[in-house]
Amino acid sequence: QVQLVESGGGLVQAGGSLRLSCAASGRTFSTYAMGWFRQAPGKEREFVAAINLRGGATVYADSVKGRFTISRDNAKNTVYLQMNSLKPEDTATYYCAADQSRALVPDVTRGGYDYWGQGTQVTVSS
Repeated sequence: QVQLVESGGGLVQAGGSLRLSCAASGRTFSTYAMGWFRQAPGKEREFVAAINLRGGATVYADSVKGRFTISRDNAKNTVYLQMNSLKPEDTATYYCAADQSRALVPDVTRGGYDYWGQGTQVTVSS
C-alpha cells in the first residue's frame, strides 16, 4: 500500500504558475504509474495528466496540453505537476493517484488508479 500527500496548491492570478508535488510513502514508488486528476465544485473528477513507472511516457488531457507538465523523481518518491499559463477554469481540487498495474502506457481513467491523496486546492483568479 502507498500513501500520497499533495502540496503546492494555492491562489494565483490568471497567467501565473504553480507546481504541485505529491509525496508517496513506501519503498515501491517506482512500481506505480502516477496520475493527476482534478475536481471542480459540482463537477466530476477528471483526468489531468499521467506518467508511467520510469517517466518514459506521459499523457495529458487536451485542456492542459502545452501548459502543464508531469514529472517524477523516483529517488524522492515524488511526482510533480508544473502548471503554467493558468486559467480560471483550472480552479479545482487536484488529486494525485497511484496505479499498481505497471502498465507501460499511463491510464487516463479514474478506475485505473488504486490509491488517492487527499487533494490540494488550486484557485485561479481572473
